[in-house]
Amino acid sequence: MPQAPKLTRSPRSLPSVKVLITAGLLVTMLWNLKYVLNLSDVFSRAPKHTKPLLILVWEWPSKQAPNISTDVCRELYNIVGCWLTTDHGLLSRADVVVFHHDALQRSRDKLPKEKPPGQNWLWVSLESPTNTKALAGWKQTFNWVMTYRQDSDIFMPYGKLVPNPSAMVNIPNKTRLVTWVISNYHRSQKRAAVYKSLSRYLHVDIYGKASKRPLCKDCLLPTTSTSKFYLAFENSIHRDYITEKVWRNSLLAGTVPVVLGPPRANYEQFVPADAFIHVDDFESPAELATFLKTMNASRYRQFFAWQKRYRVKLYTDWRERICTICTKYPSLPQGRVYPDLESWFKA
Repeated sequence: MPQAPKLTRSPRSLPSVKVLITAGLLVTMLWNLKYVLNLSDVFSRAPKHTKPLLILVWEWPSKQAPNISTDVCRELYNIVGCWLTTDHGLLSRADVVVFHHDALQRSRDKLPKEKPPGQNWLWVSLESPTNTKALAGWKQTFNWVMTYRQDSDIFMPYGKLVPNPSAMVNIPNKTRLVTWVISNYHRSQKRAAVYKSLSRYLHVDIYGKASKRPLCKDCLLPTTSTSKFYLAFENSIHRDYITEKVWRNSLLAGTVPVVLGPPRANYEQFVPADAFIHVDDFESPAELATFLKTMNASRYRQFFAWQKRYRVKLYTDWRERICTICTKYPSLPQGRVYPDLESWFKA
């Protein structure tokens, strides 16, 4: 039986296949190398800090320090990789040391003598410059600040409006016209003068320590909610200084704040323009009083239109405020020091 002819290859065919395979492998390697180099570039631009942050609170801001021995940032606020401590023995290991101004103004001697390399010190105050004493002399000390001011490294307001699109307008039943809760009353304050003039034209129900009618913690909102209007008068006038008088005592309670503080334009950066009344909108206290007393139900209801879009979020827990440091940490300027804290805060 005749044999089938044998298949033969050109002497050049085998090397050419090897060349093609080698070239293909080289192209693949170069492509992968490009990817690796690009990935390395991404990592080089990413925040260097990957280990859990240790935040040392030198002295807890509130009178009674809570238990922070567990992972409270994760447990309470779903913030991972953030550990809080008040143990001074961990100073050398802390990434950030938090100093509340109340503690600093009592005694500068309690401040650590040296700052470990790479550590950042954060100054915290929620009071206005008028009510923040002993600021002079704090120079070249703090890297960051956390205050109610929007230009702070960490902006920490007393409250804010957060989206809540499915909400309905809810206006509590009203039995009084105007309420004011006041703890510290001084005749030199602008709010004292405005109140004195306003009270000539309408009745104001006053509560608080200054009137010797203090309200319990759980009595505040039920009391202010029964009034159509609340005098959200700040104790001092400063940019961005908008306190719980607006957020808690007024908006959360379901009453309309009559505000005395920074200009209207500043308030409107935080609250819709049609959600509050500004004292400066009127030529005189008499004109303001007339506006409040003669307002009809339809006009009054318009002040609550914000409830269809937002709800009030309060910042009252210092644990949440301190945990926020970890979320802001990657974007905070490294190596910066405030030359003069007093000059910055009083600007």
